[in-house]
Amino acid sequence: MTTPVTYFERMYAGSADPWNFETRWYDARKHALTVAALTRPRYRSAFEPGCSTGRLTALLAGRCDSLLAVDAVGAAVRTAASRAAGQPQVTVREAAVPHEWPAESFDLIVLSEIGYYFSNADLSTLVERTVASLEPGGDLVAVHWRWPVEEHARSGDEVHAVLAATDGLTRQSRLEEADFLLEVYTRDPSSLSVSSSLSVAQREGLV
Repeated sequence: MTTPVTYFERMYAGSADPWNFETRWYDARKHALTVAALTRPRYRSAFEPGCSTGRLTALLAGRCDSLLAVDAVGAAVRTAASRAAGQPQVTVREAAVPHEWPAESFDLIVLSEIGYYFSNADLSTLVERTVASLEPGGDLVAVHWRWPVEEHARSGDEVHAVLAATDGLTRQSRLEEADFLLEVYTRDPSSLSVSSSLSVAQREGLV
């Protein structure tokens, strides 16, 4: 089953930062690695579902002309919106993905620590809508915890296995640690110009 929204509401009712994102070096490092993995210096339009308190959102904002961040819990949205108040390119709003999904298209979508909360059907919907919303040549960044958690419907490894098997995505990079997986995929590079499928070094003329 998909983890119910009431679980997250209870977590935020007990603490404004229930996963201690603000104080743990683990999360600070992982967020920094997530942003460092981006293949472009800047993106036109990005989407971050499940933004929580907005700590990663704030880092992504510096690389995006426009960034939409959503969360299903109002308390999390208010915290993230407060953090992003000085960044006019960032919009934070309440939405429960995958069924409440924006109509826009994006050249960057970041799935950070959310895929393992969904049932098989909802995870399929999440991936389908992610691919459909991702512009050709756009990047999908996925990062997920690998250790077992009772509230998770599946492991982080299972989420990434689904992404790896998804048509229309080509993996550009993978960082595998004992604690988490971090991967970057590009949408349908083979259907575009040759330059869109080049590595970062090739784009920079280093190879």
